Amino acid sequence: MAFSIDGIASGLKTKELISQLMQVEARPQTLLKAKAATTQGFITSLQQLNTRLGALTELATKTAKPQALDLFTATSSSDAARVTASSTARAGSLDFTVRQLAQAQSSVTDAMTRFSTDASTVTLQVAGRTTEVQTSGTLDDVVAAVNRADAGITATKVSAGKDAGGVQQYRLQFTAKEPGAENGFSVLRGTADEAAAGTATDLFTEPGAATVRTGQDAELVLWGGSSAEQVVTSSSNTFAELLPGVSVTAAKVSADPVSITVGADTEGTTKMAKELMDSLQSVLTFVAANTKVTPGATASAAPTSGRFTGDSAVRGIAQSVLSAATAPVDGRSTAELGINLTRSGTVEFDEKKFAAALAANPAQVKESLTQLSARVAEAGKAASDTFDGDLTRRIQSQESSVRSMNDRVASWDLSLGKRRATLERTYAALEVQLSRMQSQGDWLSSQLANMPSRSN
Repeated sequence: MAFSIDGIASGLKTKELISQLMQVEARPQTLLKAKAATTQGFITSLQQLNTRLGALTELATKTAKPQALDLFTATSSSDAARVTASSTARAGSLDFTVRQLAQAQSSVTDAMTRFSTDASTVTLQVAGRTTEVQTSGTLDDVVAAVNRADAGITATKVSAGKDAGGVQQYRLQFTAKEPGAENGFSVLRGTADEAAAGTATDLFTEPGAATVRTGQDAELVLWGGSSAEQVVTSSSNTFAELLPGVSVTAAKVSADPVSITVGADTEGTTKMAKELMDSLQSVLTFVAANTKVTPGATASAAPTSGRFTGDSAVRGIAQSVLSAATAPVDGRSTAELGINLTRSGTVEFDEKKFAAALAANPAQVKESLTQLSARVAEAGKAASDTFDGDLTRRIQSQESSVRSMNDRVASWDLSLGKRRATLERTYAALEVQLSRMQSQGDWLSSQLANMPSRSN
């Protein structure tokens, strides 16, 4: 840093003077910074528009897929069964009765204080699998060993009162983790080999023991009372794909028939159309908000332009997706679908009109919406594609310009730093020279004052 003497000799405010000179010198850099900030704001708006276009394109692509609009809803005539329809469901109906619900086996041992007097082997047989566990013979260890084996059974020690001698008794309760007949189990005293040989003892056949609840499957009776009567079972209470794409969950036993009906989901299809139009409107509203010119607060104040004002590229993108959504489909106006182009260049969606058209001619309306969605998806992809979308390339170009301007700003920082240092050295040298000259002037004045005067 150059040393400066602020006006000691000259009386000038050199620091202030240098700062003012530097403001003039930095004017081009200040303008460049302002331009970089404006461009960055423009990029931010382009990115926000690109995000909205990307969401629109994704939604339109999804809507345009084959059978995407073939939505169905399922209803049940009774609370004895609940029904849900997936995207693969088709129209149909079915009657049945719920004969029984699925349940998990639960069995308990006789009351005891200890499982055995010494170490004991217990064999678990669950769903055709055999698991052998070793225990120390205490009830707590049996419970821990069974639960640790993770064989599909949980064990619990339950207080069972006291015997005649006042000694606390316990029962071991074993419960299947999953319902269904296939998950029934046995707990045997003895090794797996003894179990295979039939010499192991089944805990639940011992005196005082019992199977409180057997494992069983849920059962539905189809076409009951006819020669075609059939029973379908499920280890859980849910019957997947009872009809194509339809899942039925039994809730309670019912002797009265339960009717399930699968029909077209007009509400769901209308919702998809509305979501597409809302996403499109989001794009158009954003462009409009960033294009309008706002008058100044006072008569003398300059109006404020939006970031997209006068930008033909953005205007062209907006027009492209708008045309894709509102141009006729197979010679039919989109107004027939409740999609209307307003005078302000936006779209309005009439849900009731769309739903009515869908109910009157579902195949034609779905096909029209599919084609319309495909057009919107194509227009959106052309603008927002990650690699070669028009808007993507525009953003990349503007980002390159900002980087270039920032590099020039940094270069100006170096140049201005050097210029300030030069000015500080120049004024510092000026002050030193003036100080020397003042010293010499003072010396000459003192010499002249001391010269002898000549008398006549």
